[in-house]
Amino acid sequence: MLSKNENEVMSAVYSLCDGTDGCLISPLDILSILPAKRNYSPEKIDGILNDLMRDGYFDLITSERKGEKMYVINLKENGFSYKRNAKQKQRDVAFRIALAFIGATATFIFGLILKGIFG
Repeated sequence: MLSKNENEVMSAVYSLCDGTDGCLISPLDILSILPAKRNYSPEKIDGILNDLMRDGYFDLITSERKGEKMYVINLKENGFSYKRNAKQKQRDVAFRIALAFIGATATFIFGLILKGIFG
């Protein structure tokens, strides 16, 4: 399970790779997509990218182009299935909320029936 920061960075990487096997991106490219209110820094992004690499989402190679740090990212199976997994998690949460609502409604109705019988 990804943390909120990891989820946001992985979403940015996935959108920058745009459905291809890999991409060449800079920390500034990633920062431009991330929400400004979260105060990401290039160092923080570097740490999160390394964590995602260790979790098997992609292969990461760091290089430099004209003095600017660049990331060569090649998505792995977990990286390709990231969006599908995110949608599945949303469906699971929606199902649990609906199930809780149905359970609460059934309990309320059952309580009214018992109150009518014994009250």
